[in-house]
Amino acid sequence: MMGRQSPTFLLAPRVAVDSFGSDVADLSAAYGMPLDEWQELVADQWLRIDDMGMWMCADWAISVPRQNGKNGVVEAVELYLTTVMGLNVLHTAHEVKTCRKHFLRMCKFFEDPDHYPDLAAMVSAIRRTNGQEAIILTNGASIEFIARTKNGGRGFTVDVIVYDEAQELTDEQMEAITPASASAPHGQAISVYMGTPTPPTSQGTVFERLHRKAHSDTPPTDLCWVEWSVDKVGDIHDQTRWYETNPALGGRLLVKSVESEVTKFSDEGFARERLGFWESITHTATDMDVEAWNECATDNPQASGNVGYAVKFAPDGSRVSLVACVQSKKGAGQPIHVEFVEWRTLRRGTSWLAEWLTQRWNDSIGIVIDGTAGSATLKDQLHDNGVPARIIREPKAADMIAAVSMFENAINEHTLTHFNQQQINDAVAHAKQRKLGSGHAYQSSDLSIDVSILEACALAYWLAKTSRRDPSRKQRIHAW
Repeated sequence: MMGRQSPTFLLAPRVAVDSFGSDVADLSAAYGMPLDEWQELVADQWLRIDDMGMWMCADWAISVPRQNGKNGVVEAVELYLTTVMGLNVLHTAHEVKTCRKHFLRMCKFFEDPDHYPDLAAMVSAIRRTNGQEAIILTNGASIEFIARTKNGGRGFTVDVIVYDEAQELTDEQMEAITPASASAPHGQAISVYMGTPTPPTSQGTVFERLHRKAHSDTPPTDLCWVEWSVDKVGDIHDQTRWYETNPALGGRLLVKSVESEVTKFSDEGFARERLGFWESITHTATDMDVEAWNECATDNPQASGNVGYAVKFAPDGSRVSLVACVQSKKGAGQPIHVEFVEWRTLRRGTSWLAEWLTQRWNDSIGIVIDGTAGSATLKDQLHDNGVPARIIREPKAADMIAAVSMFENAINEHTLTHFNQQQINDAVAHAKQRKLGSGHAYQSSDLSIDVSILEACALAYWLAKTSRRDPSRKQRIHAW
């Protein structure tokens, strides 16, 4: 008896003209790595092309329980993309040892002149230095290997980025790595995500968000998502469910191993790790105290005080939020007012924002800027406009954790006021906790709602509480 060879869920948005999947399978088999039926299916879905010869999807993903062979799929795909198509690949992993293992597996194809002389002849160089491993081919292709960090990926220019252990991939890591494919040498960038359901203890956010998008009513048209999973914990001892969610069970994955796991794991842990169960983050729409937030609303906030500004770029680089705060001069215990000022897509750039802040910085307690997507550009524009570096604050993760904690405490204790603006109200109503270090920030329970506005509010409140700058005169929030 073998596990189910077709996925329990498949998102393949458009009908393709052709696919290189069968070519991947033939090449892999020729070099001693025949693919299982389900592995070939994954390759076939990923490598679909349209009538212009372009990839149908820019994001390829697989979610399948451990030890089934998803790395085998990626090895075969990477072998084809480099040796046949001449593409440049950056393979990333959460841990150094995982990245190193994949590098050594790929080296076996290119370091066996007796069995694979044609592949050995394609090698220009193999770099073995830890953290800089790479296989460089004579056709101009390459596979480079790195462990992910908050700065990892800088200095690379590739066509394909592979995110191994994608369940651990954070927004910060992705934002650092993704620009490596922005100028894909062959004209079309591909991101490959391979992993298991994100555990509740993980700081990973990207894979879970992709999962939610894939299962939403309006999934992305450029995402190909292949998944083996159950929709509830259910009876973990029901072996028919084991075979439904583990395509390699009865083959490379031993039944006895799964029998051992089911006696050791918690029900939830077994469902996640072996049955592919995704724990929904939307049991309730929000983790915020909406009632307490509503009680902080006012039509008559303190009109005078020192003003500060918080800018938050969304993790996906699509938009930017601007929030203002008023820091009372009447002494400790006075409410701090936060106010949504503007939200815009980044299609218009950030020059408008730099100009707006330049006109107001001198009378402010500071400007806090957060988000990898546009922070550096905005900061440079402000400096070019003469805004001193001491005015600009760029929060670290610990600052964001503190900001959210202070913000939520202020809401609960009613030491904050707001104008009851719909944009922030919507964010509060859909803000789920996103694990961040020892604390949390926010992610949305509804893909159509931008909760980065709420993080901007938290940072504005934090600025008002922590800034020591005194512009020496009372100031009102400027009208837009």
